Amino acid sequence: MYWQCGRFELDLSEPKVMGIVNVTPDSFSDGGRYSSSLEQVLAHAQKLLDDGADILDIGGESTRPGSDPVSPEDEWARVEPVLEALYQWNVPITLDSRRTWVMQKALQQGCVDAINDVAALSDEGAVALLAQYPKIGVCLMHMQGIPQTMQSNPHYSDVSAEVFKYLQERVATCLQDGIGAERLLLDPGFGFGKTLEHNIALMHDLNAWIKAISYPVLIGISRKTMLGQIIGEEIPAERMVASVMAAVASIARGAHIVRVHDVKETVQAVKVWQKLGI
Repeated sequence: MYWQCGRFELDLSEPKVMGIVNVTPDSFSDGGRYSSSLEQVLAHAQKLLDDGADILDIGGESTRPGSDPVSPEDEWARVEPVLEALYQWNVPITLDSRRTWVMQKALQQGCVDAINDVAALSDEGAVALLAQYPKIGVCLMHMQGIPQTMQSNPHYSDVSAEVFKYLQERVATCLQDGIGAERLLLDPGFGFGKTLEHNIALMHDLNAWIKAISYPVLIGISRKTMLGQIIGEEIPAERMVASVMAAVASIARGAHIVRVHDVKETVQAVKVWQKLGI
């Protein structure tokens, strides 16, 4: 299996690690920590690569529960210089955005390999836009509701079945409108409109879910609230061990890419898992 990601055909026969580069002042885990200057952002990105990241994911808007939206113009102003600089490094660069206008800016300037969208290209015009760029990768994520209110009262009859159905519908829309299957990557959206019980059920069903979905799967579970609830840790940065365990558990269940803050520790854990077959 491979994923068409812009300039790259990523071989997914072995798991890949996506490093998080937040260019936001209010992300739930590292908001503002690496975004005070372009030099600081690039230094953080270089460290992620040195630690073993295969992909860099750039985001200019926090989508943590309860977060306030920023304007497309502000989001683009945050990510533009970072995308333009990192694209020259010849590594896969993904843009974490749910806005068609921001996606279009990045695609027109030719500084991105894939779009990672928590709203699964549901913004008006997003699918039609991506159909015009035949090699750009697309990650479709499931989210119930919107970031500001998604954790107020999430509900499902069968979370795994409903997430599966939603993503299958989004895949069908993409294929129908001309986005090739080889470009698609799916994300069940841990923590996005889901309680702890929903997240645990989704993880327990992940192996069967991935086999049934027939597309490569990305898991983003790093430092999330569900892990804090399990281990009793309120500070996201103190959830590193739990995050690494969750990443390996996801890969053991068939995930192809894990999106993480703690790249070095995750890469080390994956190597041990591969050798020991835990």
